[in-house]
Amino acid sequence: MTTILDRQIGGDHYKKYSIQPVEFIMENNLDYCQANVIKYITRFRDKNGVEDLRKAKHYVEMLIEFELKQLKEEVNDD
Repeated sequence: MTTILDRQIGGDHYKKYSIQPVEFIMENNLDYCQANVIKYITRFRDKNGVEDLRKAKHYVEMLIEFELKQLKEEVNDD
């Protein structure tokens, strides 16, 4: 039985994996930044190389900043 995951627009770099990044992302209810880290790390060798690693790093840095901001707000609320 075929599914929408059997079709990819713009290449085939995700279809080769037994679990596609979108499956992992959806099953684990990841947020936007987490999802992009998974996406860019998974595809970097097949698509944009170091540029994708830099994008993943950027999203990790955003996650760190958001987490630190939230922790600071929680401390200030106490």
